[in-house]
Amino acid sequence: MTFSLVARCASTGMFGVAISSSSPAVAARCSYARAGVGSVASQNITDPTLGPLGLDLMEQGLSATDAIAQIQSTKQHLDYRQLLMVDVNGDTAIHSGQQALGIWSQAQALNVASGGNLLADLSVPQSIVDGFLSSSGHLGDRLIVAMRAGLKAGGEAGPVHSAGLKLVDQYSWPVADLRCDWTEDCPIENVATAWQIYKPQMEAYVQRALDPSEAPSYGVPGDE
Repeated sequence: MTFSLVARCASTGMFGVAISSSSPAVAARCSYARAGVGSVASQNITDPTLGPLGLDLMEQGLSATDAIAQIQSTKQHLDYRQLLMVDVNGDTAIHSGQQALGIWSQAQALNVASGGNLLADLSVPQSIVDGFLSSSGHLGDRLIVAMRAGLKAGGEAGPVHSAGLKLVDQYSWPVADLRCDWTEDCPIENVATAWQIYKPQMEAYVQRALDPSEAPSYGVPGDE
């Protein structure tokens, strides 16, 4: 019921996840990222423990490939799960269980991995990877390009209703965590609109967290 990508920016070291689904609030259940460590998408009959576990293993020094191998050797019901990881070196790994729903597929390259289930076409993950690799600029922009490419390739077999974009940089919190938990319109475009509004303000929000005395004004009524 989902298609997604995990990615690393080779220039900045930022990590990101973008995801969309016919299910509600997919980003709240399936997207994980940790600064200086990696990002994970855990989807298809989701086990929400897999995302933090994958990040913990990579933070301990395991590669994405070794982290998935350890999860495969220790966790039950992996036949029902789809798991995507990218690590601090840009290496990627994917687990897609044989019980993944409907048409499922996966694709990966250095710094990016994509997977999906209940897809309209097997080519969707490869289109997402190609979209990411052919784009440039801010990691958030590239994630949007990639998700649009997946949607253009067919996306899910039915309409999608939720989406999300998460970015981590050098801090313990996400510098962006944008979600559309349900819409009858296109949730990817809703998130894209939110990103275009949020992107110019992102550094100001970071500065307010680090040192509000040096932060820019809030730009709201009553702000002097």
